[in-house]
Amino acid sequence: MSGRPDSDTDPETADSEAAADQDETEDPADDEEDARRARWTAAGTGAALTLAGLAAALLRLTRSAPALVPAAYAGGAAVCAAAAVLGSRGRTRRALWLLVAGVMVMALGDQFD
Repeated sequence: MSGRPDSDTDPETADSEAAADQDETEDPADDEEDARRARWTAAGTGAALTLAGLAAALLRLTRSAPALVPAAYAGGAAVCAAAAVLGSRGRTRRALWLLVAGVMVMALGDQFD
């Protein structure tokens, strides 16, 4: 196939395809803004979950809880900190999965309390 439309292509279809191509290339600034917002969101969420995990680990250390509980919170916080770093570097998809894993580790530690 040569990539050019056939002569018997429906004009409405050809117009909608041309409009779709124009929409994709028209706003590169919007794509940059979306990427920037995703980086800030991943980094901010990772930092907030890191602080929450560290605070929970410190609170569990003061109570009579098994040693596994504060260790799980601290471990989950470390994973969330790594996610914040990855998110700030633009690896937002990997950061999302690390955030999920970090919260799951913290939740697992909470089950032992």
